[in-house]
Amino acid sequence: MDPKKLEELKKKLTPEQYNICFLKGTEPPGSGKYTDNHDKGMYKCVVCQTPLFYSDSKFDSGTGWPSFDRPVGNNVDFEEDNN
Repeated sequence: MDPKKLEELKKKLTPEQYNICFLKGTEPPGSGKYTDNHDKGMYKCVVCQTPLFYSDSKFDSGTGWPSFDRPVGNNVDFEEDNN
Protein backbone atom coordinates (compact mmCIF):
# COMPACT_ATOMS: atom_id res chain seq x y z
CA MET A 1 0.00 0.00 0.00
CA ASP A 2 1.13 3.53 -0.74
CA PRO A 3 2.88 4.92 2.40
CA LYS A 4 0.97 8.20 2.13
CA LYS A 5 -2.38 6.37 2.03
CA LEU A 6 -1.28 4.23 4.97
CA GLU A 7 -0.51 7.36 7.02
CA GLU A 8 -3.96 8.77 6.18
CA LEU A 9 -5.59 5.56 7.35
CA LYS A 10 -3.51 5.55 10.52
CA LYS A 11 -5.00 8.96 11.39
CA LYS A 12 -8.55 7.83 10.52
CA LEU A 13 -8.54 4.52 12.43
CA THR A 14 -8.18 3.92 16.14
CA PRO A 15 -4.82 2.46 17.18
CA GLU A 16 -6.55 -0.89 17.79
CA GLN A 17 -8.18 -0.88 14.32
CA TYR A 18 -4.88 -0.01 12.65
CA ASN A 19 -3.06 -2.75 14.58
CA ILE A 20 -5.63 -5.37 13.61
CA CYS A 21 -6.06 -4.33 9.97
CA PHE A 22 -2.45 -3.65 9.01
CA LEU A 23 -0.19 -5.28 11.60
CA LYS A 24 -2.12 -8.58 12.00
CA GLY A 25 -2.85 -7.81 15.64
CA THR A 26 -5.92 -8.70 17.67
CA GLU A 27 -7.76 -7.51 20.74
CA PRO A 28 -7.61 -9.55 23.97
CA PRO A 29 -10.08 -12.50 23.97
CA GLY A 30 -13.57 -11.55 25.12
CA SER A 31 -12.93 -7.81 24.91
CA GLY A 32 -14.21 -6.94 21.42
CA LYS A 33 -17.46 -5.01 21.06
CA TYR A 34 -18.84 -7.67 18.68
CA THR A 35 -18.04 -10.70 20.85
CA ASP A 36 -21.58 -10.88 22.28
CA ASN A 37 -23.35 -9.03 19.47
CA HIS A 38 -26.31 -10.99 18.06
CA ASP A 39 -27.88 -8.28 15.88
CA LYS A 40 -28.84 -9.29 12.35
CA GLY A 41 -26.83 -7.70 9.57
CA MET A 42 -23.51 -7.64 7.79
CA TYR A 43 -19.98 -7.33 9.14
CA LYS A 44 -17.88 -5.09 6.90
CA CYS A 45 -14.24 -4.04 6.67
CA VAL A 46 -13.65 -0.91 8.77
CA VAL A 47 -11.23 0.42 6.13
CA CYS A 48 -13.04 -0.10 2.81
CA GLN A 49 -16.58 -1.21 3.82
CA THR A 50 -16.28 -4.47 1.84
CA PRO A 51 -18.84 -7.02 3.10
CA LEU A 52 -17.05 -9.80 5.01
CA PHE A 53 -19.62 -11.93 6.86
CA TYR A 54 -23.38 -12.14 7.34
CA SER A 55 -24.37 -12.18 11.00
CA ASP A 56 -26.07 -15.57 10.58
CA SER A 57 -22.67 -17.16 9.87
CA LYS A 58 -21.35 -16.12 13.32
CA PHE A 59 -20.88 -18.77 15.99
CA ASP A 60 -19.29 -19.10 19.43
CA SER A 61 -16.06 -21.05 18.97
CA GLY A 62 -15.17 -20.79 22.66
CA THR A 63 -12.00 -18.81 21.83
CA GLY A 64 -13.18 -15.39 23.05
CA TRP A 65 -13.37 -13.93 19.53
CA PRO A 66 -16.33 -13.89 17.16
CA SER A 67 -16.04 -16.72 14.64
CA PHE A 68 -17.67 -17.06 11.24
CA ASP A 69 -18.09 -20.10 9.01
CA ARG A 70 -19.11 -18.51 5.69
CA PRO A 71 -17.36 -15.42 4.32
CA VAL A 72 -19.18 -13.29 1.72
CA GLY A 73 -17.92 -14.30 -1.74
CA ASN A 74 -14.15 -14.24 -2.05
CA ASN A 75 -13.76 -11.16 0.17
CA VAL A 76 -11.74 -12.90 2.90
CA ASP A 77 -8.24 -14.32 2.55
CA PHE A 78 -7.17 -17.23 4.73
CA GLU A 79 -3.69 -17.55 6.13
CA GLU A 80 -2.35 -20.35 8.33
CA ASP A 81 -1.07 -19.15 11.71
CA ASN A 82 0.86 -21.60 13.84
CA ASN A 83 1.88 -19.13 16.55
